[in-house]
Amino acid sequence: MIQSMEILQMPTLALQERIEQEMNENPLLEQVVGDPLSPEESDDDAPGKDSRSENEKELVVDNDHDNKDDFERLLNMDDDSSSTFDDSFRRSANRMSEEADRRHDMMANAQSRPESLNDFLLHQLAELDIDDTVEQIAERIISTLNASDGGYLRSPIADMLPPGHTKEDLAQAEEALRVVQSLEPTGIAARDLAECLILQLDPKHPHFEELQTLIRFHLNDLAENRLPQISKKTGFTIEQIQELREDLHLLNPKPGAAFLETYVPNVTPDIILEQDESGEYRVRLDDDRVPNLFISEYYRRRLQASDCTAEEREFIKQKINGAQWLIDSIEQRRSTLTKVAEAIVEHQKRFLDEGPEAIEPLKMQQIADKVGVHVTTVSRAVDDKWIQTPRGILPLRRFFVGGTQTEDGDDVAWDTIRLKLQELIDKEDKSKPFSDEALVDELRNAGMTVARRTVTKYRKKMGIPSSRQRRDWTLTS
Repeated sequence: MIQSMEILQMPTLALQERIEQEMNENPLLEQVVGDPLSPEESDDDAPGKDSRSENEKELVVDNDHDNKDDFERLLNMDDDSSSTFDDSFRRSANRMSEEADRRHDMMANAQSRPESLNDFLLHQLAELDIDDTVEQIAERIISTLNASDGGYLRSPIADMLPPGHTKEDLAQAEEALRVVQSLEPTGIAARDLAECLILQLDPKHPHFEELQTLIRFHLNDLAENRLPQISKKTGFTIEQIQELREDLHLLNPKPGAAFLETYVPNVTPDIILEQDESGEYRVRLDDDRVPNLFISEYYRRRLQASDCTAEEREFIKQKINGAQWLIDSIEQRRSTLTKVAEAIVEHQKRFLDEGPEAIEPLKMQQIADKVGVHVTTVSRAVDDKWIQTPRGILPLRRFFVGGTQTEDGDDVAWDTIRLKLQELIDKEDKSKPFSDEALVDELRNAGMTVARRTVTKYRKKMGIPSSRQRRDWTLTS
């Protein structure tokens, strides 16, 4: 049961790796491999598709008995086979070739290590003609910079010097910092946001002085959209401040973040969703890369050999048991994942037809009840699984959403509420943007009853600023 649950939870790529591991550890496991040089076989003629799977599926070794019936079935299956074999165990040429191809693909697809922020800066530093001591301090400064932190200098400059340093030493450290800050990317090694932005300003900019003023004294006011206060203190008009703020938005607050090593997984769909001519959805498990397994012909023959010892027979019994459990677990995964996907698709037809705004509230317990399994089985079945739909490749968990009820008693998904919330904010009057309380009223008018704290929560999750921050002061008369 544990193995079955593990197999069910695995995405297709992980299952392939697991099968490869099991085949390396269990010599009784073989996979059906077609000869690429032979004429294409039909599904009915392919080995292991029909007669073998029907005969082998129910084979489970019973360790409490002598297994006479099971072994006789193994021998009978072997007698029915017309293929020949070498009376010694070895990997097939196809199998060795496949493993070699997999290793080649892994090496070919392996990404080279991208240049780090520190390496990029050190390469530039090495090209400069500067004092050796200044260069050494600059190297220490560079070693403390972190791309995940945006490339800021978080340590005091004095920490770059040994204890008992002099004023001259500190002056050299300041010079080393200026050297590092002169390197690309512009704004690197800044000690705070204001310094980072100022380092990026072009002295030839026509509003260089005004931009410096805003950065040095009014960053918080800009963040809170308190433009009238800035205007009162600086004498700049609201329109001028708005234009200057747009120029500031062109600067990079985290210049070192461009060197972050981001990992984008290669998503391979486990399920393919297609529409037939009548528009009905058809679920197909995309497991063509998962090999069809069967029990080795050699070991079935070996059981009738006169020199087969008791230890060898016991070994074969254990390996048959493990092999059959794996074969059954893979088949159970196919069945469960297909049924779960079909039930999800049936429930979310409107989402697939009309888009995200039409998604229905759905809980895993509903699918479990429909399929006739435990809710934890559904959870494992959809875990890390992706489905290819007419609307793109989506995680199966995307179809499970919470919801609430309208005043009419109809269920509505939270995703629908979020989309409506975004729509209201996009269309609001920016001279008088909706407060969270006003958004509650607007949603209620649309038939969606939501608490104010819920609106605030989702607004923040969606990265939408408060009403004061959304206000456009240039529209105020």
